[in-house]
Amino acid sequence: MSVSARPLLRHEGVPQAARRALWVVAAACPGFYFFRYVTGDSVMALYAMFGALPLVMFCRVPGPPRQRTRILLAALPAGWVLVTAGTLLAVNPWAAAGGMFAVGFLISYCGVGGPRLTGLAMAFQLFYVLPCFPPYEPGTLDSRLTGLTVGILLAVLAERFLWPEPAPVPYRAVLAEAVAAVADYASATAYHLEAGGGAPAEREAADRAMAAARLSRVPVTERPASPSVQDRALNHTRAAVRHVRDQLDRLADCPGHPAAGPAAVSLLRHTELSLRSVAGELRTGTLDTRPDPLPAALAAFDAVRVAELQEASTARLRQDAVARGAAEGTRLATEAARLALGQAQPPAVPPPHPGADVLAYADTPAHLLWWRRLRLHLTPRSVHLQNALRLATALACARLLVGAFDLSHGFWVLLATLSLMRTSAADTRAALAPAFAGTVAGAAVAALMLYAVGDRPLFYALALPVVILVGFTLGPPLGPAWTQAAFTLAFVLVFTQISGADWRLSEVRLLDVAVGGAVGALAGLLAWPRGGRGELARDMADFLAEGAVACRAVTALLGDDRLQRDRSQGDPLQAARRAMHLAEASFAQYLTERMRRNRPEPHWEAALATGRTIVHGAELLLMTHQEGLREPLPPGPAAALTGLAGQVAQEVLRAADTLRGSGPREPRTTVSRYPAEDSGPLRRAADRHGIGDAHVLLVVDAEAWLTGVAHDAVRTRSAPPRTEVPATRRAGPSRARVRGAGPGGLTP
Repeated sequence: MSVSARPLLRHEGVPQAARRALWVVAAACPGFYFFRYVTGDSVMALYAMFGALPLVMFCRVPGPPRQRTRILLAALPAGWVLVTAGTLLAVNPWAAAGGMFAVGFLISYCGVGGPRLTGLAMAFQLFYVLPCFPPYEPGTLDSRLTGLTVGILLAVLAERFLWPEPAPVPYRAVLAEAVAAVADYASATAYHLEAGGGAPAEREAADRAMAAARLSRVPVTERPASPSVQDRALNHTRAAVRHVRDQLDRLADCPGHPAAGPAAVSLLRHTELSLRSVAGELRTGTLDTRPDPLPAALAAFDAVRVAELQEASTARLRQDAVARGAAEGTRLATEAARLALGQAQPPAVPPPHPGADVLAYADTPAHLLWWRRLRLHLTPRSVHLQNALRLATALACARLLVGAFDLSHGFWVLLATLSLMRTSAADTRAALAPAFAGTVAGAAVAALMLYAVGDRPLFYALALPVVILVGFTLGPPLGPAWTQAAFTLAFVLVFTQISGADWRLSEVRLLDVAVGGAVGALAGLLAWPRGGRGELARDMADFLAEGAVACRAVTALLGDDRLQRDRSQGDPLQAARRAMHLAEASFAQYLTERMRRNRPEPHWEAALATGRTIVHGAELLLMTHQEGLREPLPPGPAAALTGLAGQVAQEVLRAADTLRGSGPREPRTTVSRYPAEDSGPLRRAADRHGIGDAHVLLVVDAEAWLTGVAHDAVRTRSAPPRTEVPATRRAGPSRARVRGAGPGGLTP
């Protein structure tokens, strides 16, 4: 091996590319050769090739080997339906274009359901595209379906038995490491609080582990992005553990507080033990049958809080509330993790507060969960809907152009549209140059080869696997232009064996790529050209605005027993949750797009953290006080808490205005704007005049949640702008799917 070739083969993407190139040869070529040269059926040969090629080349199927095999086999009946539809709708260009719009939209939009559907999207699109062109020959449908079936089955066998991919690290194992790191943080926090304050060194390790558990850091195929109970529970576990980490940060960031009492330290120790149990369950995938001691520890802590209320200072009241918030987050993480591992949720009595049963989805039928996810994104603000409409329109227009200009290889036009379209006009434009350059190079080589070799099918049959192996293997280190050239040469070799050697095939390929790329670029320019970046500021600001409304609504609900009893008021967090999902979807797509490196961007993670503190903190607060109160809060504490909720809501709205660009950015500061000694609700709680114990605990816990929201909102306004976010996707056919947000609009 030459020295110059070694760096290419050492590239991190080469082994994976070589594996898929080998699968293409093993799955696509045998069926193609058998039907073309043994049975003489060119239609079967073509469909055997294109039944296997998109599955093994373009698709990323999630899960361990057995699960991937089941998913690939499930693609077989879907392929039959799509090929049949394409064959029958090819009767005229308008019918074919209408079908192309419907198929393109449905397949792309169903990507909101997670990686199992997104991973097969490119193959499903091509299964319809290939047969929907002239000549209109419904009589060949049996040959098409036979060839498709053979190609898909060979793809399944190659993927499973020929250099199979190792079983991926499941997301629950990644999350287990984050939970274990937060457990270490809880242990260190308890030690430092007992000693009188200080920031533990384990904080950085917990931050790194939680960052590694973000969905944007996890391979697309392993993200828990579907509406299923298991995936939702994994996301809920991550959200609860993140809340625990945030509460530990608050405890560590208050060095002026007095040393915590034995009860708070003991509660943090129990929090640590429960987190370690959750980490062990997630790591092994098995449930711990021992009862969780944390609920009993929480009850004991509340009893101590009540007994010590007379002597507690405002600082101690807040500190105890924050420590309890960490324990409540751990309790929710425990329940959600066990739900993710298959434990049945016991029948629950409807809680007094709307929105208090945050795990209600455990008893919801699967079809209803899917419908809610699909309905959530049926809004022009959703990047998933925008991507689906953009792609469907481009494919339908490309199909009409093929019919209008009678292009001989219209399949290549739509393949180019699929391959080159991105979620923003800038990304599509960036993909065009290497695609055209590679196509020109590949077409030139193909033309010279066809001119020199002539009509010798054996030569082209022998050259095809060599081109596939070499061209597709070296694509990652040599770039998208090389890969596009390899695709062009491979396609010419395939169609040369079917329709005969003609050097004009190279000219046709070049023209078709130019037409398809131009259609995709024009669609991207006219339909939401800014992609996720264009929606992000508005979605984030709307999320915070709905969060501000939720701050007031939840506070009013907790303080008024009449609202608690009136379930017609609905869930006070419903609008905020919906806005959160849309914002998370926009942010996930934003991370996949090319960034303008010289343009400052707001610190979107800080804005998301503020909104999540509102939603998840309110969920825990409603769970904690779901027993309700026999009477509303007295006027004094109620007014103080309502006033604080209004101030915090204004802070959140100012942060939203900053994201929209209509509000000023605040200077960076580390001083809390809501010190405990100046807190009106805490002073009311500490005075105890006319306030029962249950009311005091409610006021203290609600005050801790609201001031935590205010802290994050101020941080959002003062966070320094970011000038660069690296794109996580390269242009090229191997990533050709038009992708929306992280699957299911979940947290990056």
